[in-house]
Amino acid sequence: MEGETVPVGTLIARLEEVKPEGVVNRVAGVILRHMEPPEGGRDYYSPAVRQLAKEKGVDLAQVTGTGAGGRVTRKDVLDYLAKGKAARPKATPTRPSPGAPVALHIATGHGEGVGGGEQILPFTVMRKTIAERMVKSRQTSAHVATFFEADFSAIARFREGNSLTYLPFVINAVTRAIKDVPVVNSSWGEAGIVIKKDVHMGIAVALEDGLLVPVVRHADRKGLTQLAKEVADLAERARTKKLNPEEVQGGTFTITNHGGFGSLFSTPIIHQPQIAIMGVGAVQKRPVVINDAIAIRPMCYLSLSFDHRVIDGATADQFMNKVKAYLEQSPWEKYL
Repeated sequence: MEGETVPVGTLIARLEEVKPEGVVNRVAGVILRHMEPPEGGRDYYSPAVRQLAKEKGVDLAQVTGTGAGGRVTRKDVLDYLAKGKAARPKATPTRPSPGAPVALHIATGHGEGVGGGEQILPFTVMRKTIAERMVKSRQTSAHVATFFEADFSAIARFREGNSLTYLPFVINAVTRAIKDVPVVNSSWGEAGIVIKKDVHMGIAVALEDGLLVPVVRHADRKGLTQLAKEVADLAERARTKKLNPEEVQGGTFTITNHGGFGSLFSTPIIHQPQIAIMGVGAVQKRPVVINDAIAIRPMCYLSLSFDHRVIDGATADQFMNKVKAYLEQSPWEKYL
């Protein structure tokens, strides 16, 4: 009874031996089933053995196992290697099964094989040429960019009585700034920096299938009206593929008017072998502070990509400050 004191030696309980059946056998059966290879599958190899075989190029199917149940051990692999029987199995290229889904997601949906949601657009000669030249330029020049903002108020007022776009004014301002900072109108030469005396202005023209840069010869000698006419003519003939080869050669500086498409900022790639290209953003009315007062002005962001091998940031900024000053303060009647 609970709490009762009994003499020493009194039998109080009997312990019965559990036979190796029941739970132990059931657990052992589970373990063995997990150790047995699945029917029709490969033998079981430990991760360490698989890694060693992969590193040494051993086909485990050729190794005789000495472990429990014939399992291959690390020692078996090392013994196999010691006998000089290791040989890397030939790589068998995997081939996708017919109709296998391609892991591709594009805007129009999920791709399933060729034509399932993608389209191959063959390269045109122009696209290949552009690609080659853009990559070559990036690999050749040490590209750096600087940005300025200019007030186009004076130009906007002058344009009210003249049917001119903003571009001729920009070309005029750039050509005059080049006279002040001539190294911007140069190229990299084997013996040194080659400064060009003539100013031949390249004007980037967007086409349906690419880009061309026709050249306005001696742009520094022409007035706003003449510049406007030549730019319009070159752009039209570029779009209709009527330019002569020499009309896209010999430029010394390039302007790209990306603002025509609404863009504000750009870091254009230099047109080789030139050392600079200027991007012109969209002219937009924005609030600015003038003499401690807020005013609404037509403003434009200007960017200059330049070759740092040839000019430094201070020189580039000096040039852009000149461009900005000419755009904002010129007596435009004089340059008509």
